[in-house]
Amino acid sequence: MTGVRPKKALGQHFLTDLGTARRIASTLEAAPSLPVLEIGPGTGVLTQFILEAGRDLRVVEIDTESVDYLRANVPALDGRIIEGDFLRLPLDTLFGGKPFALIGNYPYNISSQIFFHMLDYRDCVPFCSGMLQREVAERLAAPPGTKARGILSVLLQMWYDVRYLFTVPPGVFNPPPKVHSGVVELRRNSRVEAGCDEALFKTVVKTTFGQRRKTIRNGLRGLLPPGASMPDSPLLGMRPEQLSVEQFVELTLEVQKLRRQ
Repeated sequence: MTGVRPKKALGQHFLTDLGTARRIASTLEAAPSLPVLEIGPGTGVLTQFILEAGRDLRVVEIDTESVDYLRANVPALDGRIIEGDFLRLPLDTLFGGKPFALIGNYPYNISSQIFFHMLDYRDCVPFCSGMLQREVAERLAAPPGTKARGILSVLLQMWYDVRYLFTVPPGVFNPPPKVHSGVVELRRNSRVEAGCDEALFKTVVKTTFGQRRKTIRNGLRGLLPPGASMPDSPLLGMRPEQLSVEQFVELTLEVQKLRRQ
């Protein structure tokens, strides 16, 4: 086998530029003691540099053609390939339950789902880096008050410090995507608990961003009991993209209070 055919259904855009791959792999230097899980290694362009650094690496790949290629061409991965869907992988069973770093050239079509899945296992993943569609990468790192800020921005930034590192042009992929890509880094912050009902926090974030053209006041009405008065808070006159994580926590506590009355 001389190569792997990129599959549109899997959102595959194989990185071909070795300099870019090396640069992405070098982000793992921020977490030198952690074993590494790479998502979607494809033909192993990024993988080779992680192995070169001597890291304890496993890869998860859903594409059987890519798995066959890796087994035939990257013998160092013998016994390290998990053939399956990352989104169904119980991350707390990997590496003997020890924390690990996550990295990848993430498939565009499931990049958001990858980060939602990671959030469910956030105590297992203290560090994450990798490449995804630039628009999504910018959203992950977007601070309060920016148009790019959305649901995933807030949910991730509650538990991680997120940095946008650099932009990658379409020409270094096969096939070239129609958009630029962006590389991000996420480091687990010091927060140990949400400070409010976490399930309600997620609901408040998703509900308000679901009506992001409205103020918080209008977006929250459906979450309150019939006849309940809106809380007296200046946050209600703001739009969801303006709020910090702590302000969303404050808002969630107000909703919790009204639901208990």
